[in-house]
Amino acid sequence: MDSNTPPSSSAAAGSADPSAARRNSKRPKYSRFTQQELPACKPILTPGWVISSFMLVSIVFIPIGVASLLASHNVVEIVDRYDTVCIPESARNDKVNYIQSPGDKTCTRNITVTKHMKKPIYLYYQLDNFYQNHRRYVKSRSDAQLRSNGSADDVSSCEPEDKSNGQPIVPCGLIAWSLFNDTYDFSRNGQQLSLNKKGISWKSDREHKFGKNVFPRNFQNGSLIGGGSLNSSLPLSEQEDLIVWMRTAALPTFRKLYGKIEDDLQANDVIMVTLENRYNTYSFNGKKKLVLSTASWLGGKNDFLGIAYLTVGGLCLFLAMVFTILYLVKPRQLGDPSYLSWNRNPGWQ
Repeated sequence: MDSNTPPSSSAAAGSADPSAARRNSKRPKYSRFTQQELPACKPILTPGWVISSFMLVSIVFIPIGVASLLASHNVVEIVDRYDTVCIPESARNDKVNYIQSPGDKTCTRNITVTKHMKKPIYLYYQLDNFYQNHRRYVKSRSDAQLRSNGSADDVSSCEPEDKSNGQPIVPCGLIAWSLFNDTYDFSRNGQQLSLNKKGISWKSDREHKFGKNVFPRNFQNGSLIGGGSLNSSLPLSEQEDLIVWMRTAALPTFRKLYGKIEDDLQANDVIMVTLENRYNTYSFNGKKKLVLSTASWLGGKNDFLGIAYLTVGGLCLFLAMVFTILYLVKPRQLGDPSYLSWNRNPGWQ
């Protein structure tokens, strides 16, 4: 072959710079992370580890569940439903008309204390079948207006309770408009029991969500009154009944704190409650209840947490016992190759 013959194309390709091929490759740069070569913990779930884990969970959860149930059972709680009994016999066929008509709605209830109740005794009102989580209801408020006096005209999200007589309502919206307005007075043996209504709302709400310079204005001045009125001389940050009510509930049955009784109540004490039955729950078949309750380190009376801990702890204890019995009755070698499918079925193809 002539030495001057030009090289073929294949020869030219083979003599190309290898660094150019590497530059044109789509293969990612090597790293231990992308190739999953980093050190890793790969625990082996041996019978001993599994049984020990279940036993540890049961040892921790069962005592917590027992302590939670005991704390809940030590809470003294008295619940008195009054929405029906506080309607006169003559008006029980038309409760809505009775509650909407003007006049005295005073009602007296006698509550007998079943066990000794240590102060402070928390007083709640409970409403049933009241959907505070309804989308239109929850949106009908103005947080900017509640915080700042300069945002009094910000009522765009408060319909239909945004303005009255052409002037903005402060506080506006359906939540504030439907403020709970039943009232309670308590006496024991003819002596008035003091009710502390300070500190019943969240501190963060008082300091950050309700302004100290925002005062009620033009509130409940419409043709239809939804609930309670507000003291126009007090800023919203000091009107704690409103603050408690404005923190809407997630469920249709809820309790809201009304006040605290700062006296001990003895067993068999008869508490006379003088209440004003004014809040209309009859239009939507709602219920009203008065709740007196003490508190424990866990809070109020609620067995759910204790039952949940006991259920999980009991289930883990049961599984630990079952696995222990199986391990003792029919043990097997860890990683026994005889259990592989091709060893158990030699003729398998």
